[in-house]
Amino acid sequence: MTIKEVEELTGLSRSNVRFYEKERLIFPSRNEKNGYRDYSESDVENIKKIAYLRTLGISIEDIRNIIEEKESLHKVIQNQREILKKQLSDLDRAKILCEKMLRSNEMSYKEFQVEKYVNQLQEYWDDNKPVFRLDSVSFLYIWGSFITWVVIAALCLLVGLWSYGKLPPEIPVQWNHGVVSSLVDKKFIFAYPVACVVLRYLIRPVMYAKLQMENSFGEILTEYLTNYLSFVALSVEIFSILFLYGAVENIVVVLVMDTVVLLGLLAAGIVKMDLRKE
Repeated sequence: MTIKEVEELTGLSRSNVRFYEKERLIFPSRNEKNGYRDYSESDVENIKKIAYLRTLGISIEDIRNIIEEKESLHKVIQNQREILKKQLSDLDRAKILCEKMLRSNEMSYKEFQVEKYVNQLQEYWDDNKPVFRLDSVSFLYIWGSFITWVVIAALCLLVGLWSYGKLPPEIPVQWNHGVVSSLVDKKFIFAYPVACVVLRYLIRPVMYAKLQMENSFGEILTEYLTNYLSFVALSVEIFSILFLYGAVENIVVVLVMDTVVLLGLLAAGIVKMDLRKE
C-alpha cells in the first residue's frame, strides 16, 4: 500500500511514517515497477505500536531495542511506569505545597519564608536536585537563544560590510594545506550572513522536527545547534579575511577549536539535563 493509504489507516502524517523508517523502526519494501515504498499490513501495525509507545514517553532508542529484542516490552513499560510514578509524585508534592501556600495569609514575596513549608530544608534540596541541575546549564540557554543568533548574524553582516571595500576582487572559499584551492567573487562575503538566515528559518525547523521526537530538550538542542552552525559561518568568514592578510593559514585549526569548545559544553549540558538517569 502507498504512504497515503498508511496515513489514512493510522491517522498519522507521512512525516511521522518517514521518520520511523529513517530511524530503522520499520522496513517497507520497494515496488519493483515504480521504485515506490510498498507498505504492508505488518508495517501499519508496527507504525501504530511505535506511535502509541511514543505517547507514553518511551524513547526512540528504547523502542528500537524492543523491536530488535534487546529489551522486552514488559521491562521497558515497567521502567517507564517508575519514571512516570516519580514524576507524578513530584507533581503531587508541588501541588500540595502550592495549596498550602494559598491557604496561608502570607502571599507577598517579602514575607514569604521557605521554612514554614519545608521542615527539612537540606533533604528538600536533595530531593529536587534535577531542578538545580537544569539551573546549572544556563550557558546552553544563553547560547541557544534567539538574541544570540541575532548577534551572530549581525556580526556576519557587519564584518562583510566593513571588509568588502578592502577585499581583492576574488576571495578564497576552499583551502588545501594552507594553499587556496578555489576563489570566488568578493560578493560571496555576504553569503555568510545569508547562511545564518537559512540556518535559522529553513534548516532549524527540520532539525527541531527530528530532535523533538527523540528528546524532551529538543527545542533547546535545536537552538544550540543552529547558533553553533551560525558561529561556524562567522568563524569561516573572519578566517577568509585574515587569510588574505596572512594572519592565519589553516582553517581546520579554527573549526576544530570551535567544535571542541562548543560541543564540549553541549555534551556537559546534556549530561546535566538527562533527568531520566537521575
